[in-house]
Amino acid sequence: FFLKELHGIFPWLVESIFGSLDGIIVGWNLRCLQGRTNPTEYSVALDFLDPSGPMMKLVYKLQAEEYRYDFPVSYLPGPVKASIQEQVLPECSLYHNKVQFPSSGGLGLNLALNPFEYYMFYFAISLITQKNSPVTHHVSPSNSAYFILVDTYLKCFLPTEGSVLPPPSSNPGGAIPSPAPRSPAVPFTSYGMHHTSLLKRHIAHQPSVNADPASQEIWRSETLLQIFVEMWLHHYSLEMYQKMQSPHVKLEVLHYRLSISSKHHGSPAQSSYQALHAYQESFKPTEEHVLVVRLLVKHLHAFSNSLKPEPLSPSAHSHTASPLEEFKRVVIPRFVQEKLYIFLQHCFGHWPLDASFRAVLEMWLSYLQPWRYAPEKPPQSAEPLLRSVSEKWAAFIQENLLMYTKLFVGFLNRALRTDLVSPKNALMVFRVAKVFAQPNLAEMILKGEQLFLEPELVIPHRQHRLFMTPTLGGSFFSSWPPTITDASFKVKSHVYSLEGQDFQYKQMFGTEVRNLVLKLAQLICQAQQTAKSISDHSAETMASQSFFSWFRFTPSEMNGSYTGNDLDEIGQDSIKKTDEYLEKALEYLCQIFKLNEAQLTQMMMKCGTAQDENGKKQLPDCIESEDGLILTPLGRYQIINGLRRFEVQYQGDTELQPIRSYENATLVRLLFRLSSVLNERFADQMDVLCSREDFVGRLCRYHLTNPHLVQKIRYSPVVKDRTSQNWGPRISLRFLASYRTLISLLMIYFIAPWFYIGPVGCTFIILIGYFLYAVIMTFFSEGWKPHEH
Repeated sequence: FFLKELHGIFPWLVESIFGSLDGIIVGWNLRCLQGRTNPTEYSVALDFLDPSGPMMKLVYKLQAEEYRYDFPVSYLPGPVKASIQEQVLPECSLYHNKVQFPSSGGLGLNLALNPFEYYMFYFAISLITQKNSPVTHHVSPSNSAYFILVDTYLKCFLPTEGSVLPPPSSNPGGAIPSPAPRSPAVPFTSYGMHHTSLLKRHIAHQPSVNADPASQEIWRSETLLQIFVEMWLHHYSLEMYQKMQSPHVKLEVLHYRLSISSKHHGSPAQSSYQALHAYQESFKPTEEHVLVVRLLVKHLHAFSNSLKPEPLSPSAHSHTASPLEEFKRVVIPRFVQEKLYIFLQHCFGHWPLDASFRAVLEMWLSYLQPWRYAPEKPPQSAEPLLRSVSEKWAAFIQENLLMYTKLFVGFLNRALRTDLVSPKNALMVFRVAKVFAQPNLAEMILKGEQLFLEPELVIPHRQHRLFMTPTLGGSFFSSWPPTITDASFKVKSHVYSLEGQDFQYKQMFGTEVRNLVLKLAQLICQAQQTAKSISDHSAETMASQSFFSWFRFTPSEMNGSYTGNDLDEIGQDSIKKTDEYLEKALEYLCQIFKLNEAQLTQMMMKCGTAQDENGKKQLPDCIESEDGLILTPLGRYQIINGLRRFEVQYQGDTELQPIRSYENATLVRLLFRLSSVLNERFADQMDVLCSREDFVGRLCRYHLTNPHLVQKIRYSPVVKDRTSQNWGPRISLRFLASYRTLISLLMIYFIAPWFYIGPVGCTFIILIGYFLYAVIMTFFSEGWKPHEH
């Protein structure tokens, strides 16, 4: 193909692979393509899109000719789109000199991207736009072709060992040039001060771009990372966007708006309205999205930790540090920290209170532990928890203090609203407690808080968001200015750059957070007691389900009660895991916050006494009134979190309860009429028999009364007048309408002829067997007395 033909089909080819920006065209659906289900398509796609594959060779060939492709601004993340529509240039250098006004008759703004940027924009944004792809089978995100390609691109363009492989060149004697600076097509105001990229700083004094191959690897690495961060992390609400802007920028934007309105270039009010609409676009990251971001975080830690040790001589460093090595030094604080923090805050505040939050949690914990991805691995020990966090990570912890403290408080607030009896929720509390309980980590976090709270005696006047901004004459990626040497200043700059100058910091080891931890500890104790009650109840249920109970003629369902729990289905093993997770989590919390053991013991004893004499859970916390029991706020909290509950029972006449799904409706009605006739005719005789104190009276009471009904009503939250109702002795034949009873009888009559027993003899044997069973049960229930009720 000629280059002009390749140039013409390139946008169509990219859209055919990654899908259209509006999601209508699915493309190759890389997010659902897996080697297990589609091995041929999977391998072909990976080979074709590999960094050294045919697609990237096409990208580099078009790159050499400096072609440009339009990317609609309307499909960019909300904050970027809104700011560009307001003619405020985003701070990220990725958008500089690329925004183009539409031609006559065109609609909307566009970005003029080179082939590499265009390809990576589509690749990154397909994770967001292709959400409603048809899925016919279970897909594991970590095994999809998209996930593998992300990992491959990261390893190729952000290598932990060696350098980035040079792109294949169609020119025999030169490399592919990086994009040359272009004159802006429209005047824009920047978010803040103008920052030169790391690439431009390294090639500014070069006589030729092609003469420095290192600039090529830095350009592709920087571009790839910026695109991934912008597409995956640059999403937040209007309030957060306004919070991230500095006062001097707002003033600058205001002056610019006034100037353009005076020149009648458009309606500022309309532009602001469009921007407001764009800012408020709902952003709901998926679990797959979070997993991909976690992969990015883990690789960036490994990439940053592969930085070679700095030489002792500063002059030697200035001559020997390669662009890639300097890129490793600044990659996390300059590119990722701010947007990842906002992304995590959004997830902590908006993610559903269910087990799917585990993906967000693990991504957060991965960022908090860069030592896990260091090249030097600590020696393996019998107990991994004994590994102490090295002091060399103190600077990282201090410069990421809010990641540790404020997000920990956010997790506490989530944990207090979840059901910790669930094994998955208990596991999340255990994971967080285990990470923060690593030796020396809590001390370093406390040291960071102390540095932040130090009096501001020597710190000059600051402006929000300028702490991480170099001076006007410096580079955005240059090392810290010489004046920034105080550790306290670095911590303060981190906090104020992310939260603003008026931020009220809440100490992780302060009284308020400590009270939250105590509440969580109390909730853990209650969850342990609840899990134990469920376990005991399940054990009793299993023990009572004997062979003969299946053939009972008075099924337990007839009493209308439901004593089960949704957690009964998780099994004994899961309940045991829950108890182990909660026990270890409580132990770790005690280590982190130095909780008083006597106070915890008293708390656990209080939770342990919250059971009645039968070892069952009490009712939720209530207040007695004339109309019955009224729930207190504590009682509502107990019900919401599954700590206590009311027994859901049918409190009326068991003969009049609704027809159940396991009953035959016609038989229920016929047997009720028959029972009513017998009860009206023999009511006096049954009263006389049941009033006798001998064995015959006990046998009749066992058959003709319900000794459990009043006991259940006694613990009910309904009005107490119900307990005065007198349920006299009566005959109930409703059990014969149960499908289980009918099937049991049919099976007995079907098996009896095998033993040469006829229908009459079989009926006689059934009656004799039931009579013996009733006599035995009468002896066991001898302690029950009618007048006690």
